Amino acid sequence: MQILRYQKQKRKLIVIQLLLLSLLFSCKSKDKINMTNTNLETATFGAGCFWCVEAIFQDLKGVHSVVSGYAGGHVENPSYKQVCTGETGHAEVAQIKFDPKIISYEELLYIFWTTHDPTTVNRQGADIGTQYRSVIFYHSDEQRKIAEKTKKETEAAGIYSDPIVTEIEPLTNFYEAEDYHQNYFNENPEAPYCQLVINPKVLKFREKFAGKLKK
Repeated sequence: MQILRYQKQKRKLIVIQLLLLSLLFSCKSKDKINMTNTNLETATFGAGCFWCVEAIFQDLKGVHSVVSGYAGGHVENPSYKQVCTGETGHAEVAQIKFDPKIISYEELLYIFWTTHDPTTVNRQGADIGTQYRSVIFYHSDEQRKIAEKTKKETEAAGIYSDPIVTEIEPLTNFYEAEDYHQNYFNENPEAPYCQLVINPKVLKFREKFAGKLKK
Protein backbone atom coordinates (compact mmCIF):
# COMPACT_ATOMS: atom_id res chain seq x y z
CA MET A 1 0.00 0.00 0.00
CA GLN A 2 2.79 2.37 0.90
CA ILE A 3 4.44 1.69 -2.45
CA LEU A 4 1.19 2.49 -4.28
CA ARG A 5 0.77 5.73 -2.32
CA TYR A 6 4.36 6.69 -3.09
CA GLN A 7 3.86 6.01 -6.81
CA LYS A 8 0.66 8.08 -6.87
CA GLN A 9 2.34 10.97 -5.07
CA LYS A 10 5.29 10.77 -7.44
CA ARG A 11 2.97 10.88 -10.47
CA LYS A 12 1.14 13.89 -9.02
CA LEU A 13 4.44 15.65 -8.40
CA ILE A 14 5.56 15.02 -11.97
CA VAL A 15 2.26 16.37 -13.36
CA ILE A 16 2.56 19.50 -11.19
CA GLN A 17 6.15 20.05 -12.34
CA LEU A 18 5.14 19.70 -15.98
CA LEU A 19 2.28 22.18 -15.53
CA LEU A 20 4.62 24.67 -13.86
CA LEU A 21 7.19 24.30 -16.63
CA SER A 22 4.48 24.75 -19.24
CA LEU A 23 3.21 27.87 -17.52
CA LEU A 24 6.72 29.29 -17.17
CA PHE A 25 7.48 28.65 -20.85
CA SER A 26 4.19 30.25 -21.86
CA CYS A 27 4.90 33.37 -19.83
CA LYS A 28 8.40 33.68 -21.26
CA SER A 29 7.06 33.24 -24.80
CA LYS A 30 4.46 35.97 -24.24
CA ASP A 31 7.08 38.27 -22.75
CA LYS A 32 9.29 37.66 -25.77
CA ILE A 33 6.45 38.41 -28.17
CA ASN A 34 5.48 41.56 -26.27
CA MET A 35 9.09 42.67 -26.15
CA THR A 36 9.42 42.15 -29.90
CA ASN A 37 6.21 44.02 -30.66
CA THR A 38 7.22 47.02 -28.53
CA ASN A 39 10.27 47.45 -30.75
CA LEU A 40 8.12 47.83 -33.86
CA GLU A 41 7.19 51.12 -35.50
CA THR A 42 4.29 51.95 -37.80
CA ALA A 43 4.12 53.52 -41.25
CA THR A 44 0.95 54.29 -43.22
CA PHE A 45 1.09 54.81 -46.98
CA GLY A 46 -1.47 55.32 -49.71
CA ALA A 47 -0.26 54.56 -53.23
CA GLY A 48 -3.29 53.50 -55.23
CA CYS A 49 -5.10 50.23 -54.65
CA PHE A 50 -4.14 48.86 -51.25
CA TRP A 51 -3.86 45.34 -52.67
CA CYS A 52 -0.78 46.50 -54.61
CA VAL A 53 0.79 48.34 -51.70
CA GLU A 54 0.25 45.42 -49.34
CA ALA A 55 1.75 42.92 -51.79
CA ILE A 56 4.93 44.95 -52.09
CA PHE A 57 5.65 45.86 -48.48
CA GLN A 58 4.82 42.50 -46.94
CA ASP A 59 7.74 41.02 -48.94
CA LEU A 60 10.37 43.10 -47.15
CA LYS A 61 12.76 41.93 -44.46
CA GLY A 62 11.98 43.70 -41.21
CA VAL A 63 8.28 44.11 -41.97
CA HIS A 64 6.25 42.35 -39.30
CA SER A 65 2.77 42.86 -40.77
CA VAL A 66 0.83 44.84 -43.36
CA VAL A 67 -2.85 45.67 -42.94
CA SER A 68 -5.02 47.15 -45.67
CA GLY A 69 -7.38 49.88 -44.55
CA TYR A 70 -8.80 53.37 -44.93
CA ALA A 71 -7.36 56.65 -43.59
CA GLY A 72 -7.77 60.39 -43.86
CA GLY A 73 -11.55 60.59 -44.19
CA HIS A 74 -14.44 62.05 -42.20
CA VAL A 75 -16.73 58.99 -41.98
CA GLU A 76 -16.28 56.61 -39.05
CA ASN A 77 -15.83 52.90 -39.78
CA PRO A 78 -16.42 53.22 -43.53
CA SER A 79 -17.15 50.23 -45.72
CA TYR A 80 -15.32 49.52 -48.97
CA LYS A 81 -18.49 50.40 -50.85
CA GLN A 82 -18.63 53.81 -49.15
CA VAL A 83 -14.96 54.55 -49.76
CA CYS A 84 -15.33 53.66 -53.44
CA THR A 85 -17.80 56.52 -53.89
CA GLY A 86 -14.98 58.95 -53.17
CA GLU A 87 -17.28 60.84 -50.82
CA THR A 88 -15.86 59.71 -47.45
CA GLY A 89 -12.50 61.42 -47.93
CA HIS A 90 -10.58 58.25 -47.15
CA ALA A 91 -7.61 56.91 -49.06
CA GLU A 92 -6.92 53.22 -49.46
CA VAL A 93 -3.79 52.64 -47.41
CA ALA A 94 -1.48 49.96 -46.10
CA GLN A 95 -0.45 50.21 -42.46
CA ILE A 96 2.97 48.65 -41.97
CA LYS A 97 4.49 47.38 -38.71
CA PHE A 98 8.26 47.21 -39.10
CA ASP A 99 11.44 46.71 -37.11
CA PRO A 100 13.58 49.84 -37.53
CA LYS A 101 16.68 47.83 -36.61
CA ILE A 102 16.22 45.82 -39.82
CA ILE A 103 14.62 48.34 -42.17
CA SER A 104 14.34 52.06 -41.55
CA TYR A 105 11.40 54.37 -42.19
CA GLU A 106 13.54 56.17 -44.77
CA GLU A 107 14.14 52.91 -46.64
CA LEU A 108 10.41 52.19 -46.65
CA LEU A 109 9.83 55.65 -48.11
CA TYR A 110 12.39 55.11 -50.86
CA ILE A 111 10.49 51.98 -51.84
CA PHE A 112 7.22 53.91 -51.62
CA TRP A 113 8.50 56.64 -53.96
CA THR A 114 9.74 54.19 -56.58
CA THR A 115 6.98 51.57 -56.70
CA HIS A 116 4.07 53.81 -57.71
CA ASP A 117 3.56 57.01 -59.67
CA PRO A 118 3.53 59.91 -57.19
CA THR A 119 2.94 62.48 -59.94
CA THR A 120 -0.68 61.67 -60.78
CA VAL A 121 -3.50 63.33 -58.83
CA ASN A 122 -6.09 60.92 -57.42
CA ARG A 123 -5.05 58.17 -59.77
CA GLN A 124 -2.85 55.10 -60.22
CA GLY A 125 -3.14 53.61 -63.68
CA ALA A 126 -6.76 52.78 -64.41
CA ASP A 127 -7.77 53.26 -60.75
CA ILE A 128 -9.24 56.76 -60.53
CA GLY A 129 -10.66 58.59 -57.51
CA THR A 130 -9.58 60.39 -54.34
CA GLN A 131 -9.37 57.01 -52.58
CA TYR A 132 -6.39 56.17 -54.84
CA ARG A 133 -4.40 59.33 -54.08
CA SER A 134 -0.70 59.20 -53.25
CA VAL A 135 -0.34 60.05 -49.56
CA ILE A 136 1.95 59.58 -46.58
CA PHE A 137 0.24 59.64 -43.20
CA TYR A 138 2.95 60.32 -40.66
CA HIS A 139 2.82 59.07 -37.06
CA SER A 140 5.31 61.52 -35.56
CA ASP A 141 7.07 64.77 -36.32
CA GLU A 142 10.21 62.77 -37.06
CA GLN A 143 8.35 60.80 -39.73
CA ARG A 144 7.05 64.06 -41.20
CA LYS A 145 10.58 65.43 -41.52
CA ILE A 146 11.85 62.24 -43.15
CA ALA A 147 8.89 62.17 -45.56
CA GLU A 148 9.48 65.77 -46.63
CA LYS A 149 13.23 65.19 -46.97
CA THR A 150 12.86 62.08 -49.12
CA LYS A 151 10.23 63.80 -51.25
CA LYS A 152 12.69 66.62 -52.02
CA GLU A 153 15.46 64.10 -52.70
CA THR A 154 13.23 62.13 -55.07
CA GLU A 155 12.28 65.28 -56.95
CA ALA A 156 15.93 66.35 -57.15
CA ALA A 157 16.94 62.94 -58.50
CA GLY A 158 14.81 63.53 -61.59
CA ILE A 159 13.18 60.11 -61.46
CA TYR A 160 9.92 61.63 -62.69
CA SER A 161 9.46 64.30 -65.34
CA ASP A 162 6.32 65.66 -63.68
CA PRO A 163 6.08 67.22 -60.19
CA ILE A 164 5.36 64.94 -57.24
CA VAL A 165 1.86 65.55 -55.87
CA THR A 166 1.98 63.16 -52.90
CA GLU A 167 0.23 64.52 -49.81
CA ILE A 168 2.04 64.42 -46.45
CA GLU A 169 -0.29 64.73 -43.49
CA PRO A 170 -0.72 63.47 -39.93
CA LEU A 171 -2.59 60.24 -39.34
CA THR A 172 -5.86 61.10 -37.61
CA ASN A 173 -7.72 57.84 -38.17
CA PHE A 174 -7.22 54.37 -39.55
CA TYR A 175 -9.91 51.75 -40.15
CA GLU A 176 -8.98 48.20 -41.03
CA ALA A 177 -10.54 47.05 -44.30
CA GLU A 178 -12.79 44.04 -44.57
CA ASP A 179 -11.24 40.58 -44.11
CA TYR A 180 -11.42 39.69 -47.79
CA HIS A 181 -9.09 42.58 -48.61
CA GLN A 182 -6.30 41.33 -46.34
CA ASN A 183 -3.38 39.45 -47.93
CA TYR A 184 -5.35 39.70 -51.16
CA PHE A 185 -2.62 39.08 -53.72
CA ASN A 186 -1.25 35.98 -51.98
CA GLU A 187 -4.69 34.47 -51.51
CA ASN A 188 -6.06 35.36 -54.95
CA PRO A 189 -3.11 35.06 -57.35
CA GLU A 190 -5.30 33.96 -60.27
CA ALA A 191 -7.74 36.88 -60.01
CA PRO A 192 -7.64 39.07 -63.16
CA TYR A 193 -6.61 42.21 -61.27
CA CYS A 194 -3.79 40.33 -59.58
CA GLN A 195 -2.55 38.91 -62.87
CA LEU A 196 -2.83 42.10 -64.91
CA VAL A 197 -1.96 44.82 -62.39
CA ILE A 198 -0.39 43.55 -59.17
CA ASN A 199 1.84 40.77 -60.47
CA PRO A 200 3.81 42.96 -62.94
CA LYS A 201 4.39 45.52 -60.15
CA VAL A 202 5.53 42.87 -57.69
CA LEU A 203 7.89 41.22 -60.17
CA LYS A 204 9.49 44.57 -61.00
CA PHE A 205 9.79 45.41 -57.31
CA ARG A 206 11.33 42.04 -56.43
CA GLU A 207 13.93 42.40 -59.15
CA LYS A 208 14.90 45.91 -58.07
CA PHE A 209 14.97 45.25 -54.32
CA ALA A 210 16.10 41.62 -54.28
CA GLY A 211 18.52 42.22 -51.41
CA LYS A 212 15.76 43.49 -49.12
CA LEU A 213 13.32 40.61 -49.57
CA LYS A 214 12.39 37.99 -47.03
CA LYS A 215 13.79 34.58 -47.86
